Amino acid sequence: MAHDRFGGPEVLTLREDLPDPPVGPDTVLVRVHAAGVNPVDVAIREGALAGAYPHHFPIVPGWDVAGVVEAAGPAVTAFAAGDEVLGYVRRDDVQWGTTAELVPAPQRCLAHKPASLSFAEAAGLPLAGLTAYQALTEALDVGEGDRVLVHRAAGGVGFCAVQIAVALGAHVIGTASPRNHGFLRDAGVAEVFDYSAGPLSGQLSEPVDAVLDLVGGDTLADAPEQVRDPARIVSVVDPAVNGMGGRYVFVRPEHEHLEELGRMADAGQLRVPVARAFPLEQVREAQELVAGGHVRGKVVLTLT
Repeated sequence: MAHDRFGGPEVLTLREDLPDPPVGPDTVLVRVHAAGVNPVDVAIREGALAGAYPHHFPIVPGWDVAGVVEAAGPAVTAFAAGDEVLGYVRRDDVQWGTTAELVPAPQRCLAHKPASLSFAEAAGLPLAGLTAYQALTEALDVGEGDRVLVHRAAGGVGFCAVQIAVALGAHVIGTASPRNHGFLRDAGVAEVFDYSAGPLSGQLSEPVDAVLDLVGGDTLADAPEQVRDPARIVSVVDPAVNGMGGRYVFVRPEHEHLEELGRMADAGQLRVPVARAFPLEQVREAQELVAGGHVRGKVVLTLT
């Protein structure tokens, strides 16, 4: 699957004429079983990231992958042919994505697939899980007893975040539509608020210790009133948070963090609900569903 220009879903076409991807000395070639679909895939297709990364057409979309190692470069030490892996395959340019039969991945982008997750579930974990993990552990330094507010808590990143925060010992508060309140309480969220019921600062009994913003806009603008210290506001959608004294987080590939997410999954602390799995040829429909912004859990593409 690839596109030769920026545009709507119609630019995506199933391609059988693309050459085999290059495999460098420290690169792992992965035979794909499933690939995650994320909002960033839509942004790339529309050209929204053209100013941030060099783009080379044709572009194969996708940054999340789960599959089996087909081959490993001579400098690779962590993986061997036959290993089951998952990965967040973001390079320094945009071309070789994960919605393909074979994906070249730098070894830093991969980890061993946790045994408790199917390939479809594993494909939904890397980007969302890493985003949540890096925001909570590095930027917010969440620890035992912290009151942590996660906005859009039932989405892909949000649901990973609430589970990780619970595992870290936090008192977790989430925002979601009423239909998702039970879903979040079952995951250990202590308090759930309806995001459409007005500013959260007016609903909280007291300010929280940390805020993870996954919405932006008015939600982020209200964040300084929701938290004790604005330095503990993180947004992954709007760099304007830096001007509030908080921190903007853009997820990065990290082998050790992926391995930790896998450990949490196998320990029963982290699950990945798959909202819907599409066959590869329905990538347009998958991206359109994700672009709608109201998915509970993850959307994935399956190749086997």
